Amino acid sequence: MISLVRPVFGKKEKQLINEVIDSGIIASGKYVEQFEQKFAKLSGAKYGIACSNGTTALHTALVACGVKAGDKVITTPFTFIATSNSILYCGAKPIFADIDPKTYNIDPKSVEKILKTQKVKAVICVHLYGLASDMDALLKLKKKYKFALIEDACQAHLAKYKNKTVGAIADAGAFSFYATKNMTTGEGGIVLTNNSKINQLSRQIINHGRSGHSTHTLLGYNYRLTNICAAMGIAQSEQIEEWTKKRISNAKKLSEGLKDIDFIEVPFVPKECTHVFHQYTLRIKKGLRDKFAQYLQKNDIGCGVYYPEVIYKQPLYKNLGYKKGLCPVAEIAIKEVLSIPVHPSLKSEDIDYIIKTIKGFKK
Repeated sequence: MISLVRPVFGKKEKQLINEVIDSGIIASGKYVEQFEQKFAKLSGAKYGIACSNGTTALHTALVACGVKAGDKVITTPFTFIATSNSILYCGAKPIFADIDPKTYNIDPKSVEKILKTQKVKAVICVHLYGLASDMDALLKLKKKYKFALIEDACQAHLAKYKNKTVGAIADAGAFSFYATKNMTTGEGGIVLTNNSKINQLSRQIINHGRSGHSTHTLLGYNYRLTNICAAMGIAQSEQIEEWTKKRISNAKKLSEGLKDIDFIEVPFVPKECTHVFHQYTLRIKKGLRDKFAQYLQKNDIGCGVYYPEVIYKQPLYKNLGYKKGLCPVAEIAIKEVLSIPVHPSLKSEDIDYIIKTIKGFKK
């Protein structure tokens, strides 16, 4: 079976984790600080605040940007539920904007349609599958309507928009280092920002609101990262650039091999973006997605649907009063997307086999 995802580990991860264990300081410490600095530098941000996972990074970024109970926050319904759940954690209300049918990212035109009629505290754009959102358009809206702009870059390590690395373009960015991400700490996350105030608040928020050893000046949480996780992150940070190049190369080969198949739409990459392919996501037309997925699995090619339902149609959100039909473009996309392997452990013969097998599918 050619797996859909495969984390990569080497000797450096084991070496650094053993160093942490031998030191006896397994909670937050110098390894966390080193990881923060290393990943922030890779991403072109002034500050990095490591935390326990991508969800806590999103929540921290929202709170640090001033989102409070009763506020409204625009985001996309076509992503993992953690994005909008982090808004609920603040006591705020998610407002869902539709997506661009080519990129699957939030559509700035849909965002502005909401902004014209509602007062919004923040917007969370998601760089879905590793492709940057239309940041110029969103930044223009931010300037016009005065809201905080937060990047959910949990799937987009080192992705670029006009040569700027995502996560460090808006007010704050949130990353995940979950086991299946382009780089991992097992569980872990980080908030990136160039704003000193957001940096200071984020560091308090993840550490029980501390402003000193025994002084707590705001409501915070236990969102800290451990030295053990950070040690893995340091090692992974040293390899992420090489892995990213391999993902891009693999994606290019797949797109070239699959571009002329009439029922398949290969991933669209705008010229101003560097797509890092957390997922290589095909669009399967003519109602063939489920049959095609079964065919791939039968032929030992892993595949997955990300995501099978828009967030506002999940039971939790239906109970909160959200109705179907809010974002028709997203509701069509969920029925047609299918991700296939693109990870850096793929061999040339794996890619050749995937292309040959897909070409052999009989409609």
